[in-house]
Amino acid sequence: MEIPVIDFSKLEGEERSATMSLLHQACEKWGFFMVENHGIDTYLMDNVKQLVNQHYEANMKKRFYESELPMNLEKKGNISDTDWESTFFVWHRPTSNIYEIQGLSKELCNAVDDYIDQLIKLAENLSELMCENLGLEKSYIKEAFSGSKGPSVGTKVAIYPQCPRPDLVRGLREHTDAGGIILLLQDEQVPGLEFFKDGHWVNIPPSKNNRLFVNIGDQIEILSNGMYKSIRHRVMAEKDGNRLSIATFYNPAGEAIISPAPKLLYPCHLRFQDYLNLYSKTKFAEKGPRFESAKTLANGH
Repeated sequence: MEIPVIDFSKLEGEERSATMSLLHQACEKWGFFMVENHGIDTYLMDNVKQLVNQHYEANMKKRFYESELPMNLEKKGNISDTDWESTFFVWHRPTSNIYEIQGLSKELCNAVDDYIDQLIKLAENLSELMCENLGLEKSYIKEAFSGSKGPSVGTKVAIYPQCPRPDLVRGLREHTDAGGIILLLQDEQVPGLEFFKDGHWVNIPPSKNNRLFVNIGDQIEILSNGMYKSIRHRVMAEKDGNRLSIATFYNPAGEAIISPAPKLLYPCHLRFQDYLNLYSKTKFAEKGPRFESAKTLANGH
């Protein structure tokens, strides 16, 4: 099964129409795709990955393997309620906290800031292309996501460490993403990411040639009245090597009111923070019942 690849270099020429159609199909039928020739500095991408790996080796690896999780895996066997991951989260917009995170080098902070500046432009470009395909004003998603200070942007930096018993634990349990557009800078060698499509788990290969992996979050599905899909995915623990994942979330502001675009007639009107409160309780459950509960919340019950 070949994952859709959107070549941004074809958006300016005679292949634009075909490329836009491919993007629409990817959002509608898959909920995820690869992006290449996206304009982000490839040296910067490589540098961010290298610096994150160095940070993990120096500051996170020992702490992870000395934590309760590896010991519980050895003692209890199968673990179904915990994720085999070592992570930290960085906020970028509306304000950044990266220089407040203990242990991050100034070089890493600066590299991430530069990368995010470029990545936000790509996220906004993608949002405009989605709007065009949905028949909306090109700024509709950005404006819908904006609170008083614009959309919210943050990054989950994760290492999925080498696991002695990958048959007993998930790297990250099955879930959909709560927010908007997720842009993933991932490992070039170690696999593990899987998305659910047509009744089967699809292996997402490691990214080659500086491709970025993109997937749709719950808020885009709601805003598009279900036309674009937020898909369940997971990370499998791996016995051979650590897997790097740098996932940036282009999300609504906490106070943003998310509802279907009137043109698309999805019957929901919900404050994003209320949805996040519901999501925190049901992240690893099926998405359908969560949406039904969200409708009830939106109606004031």
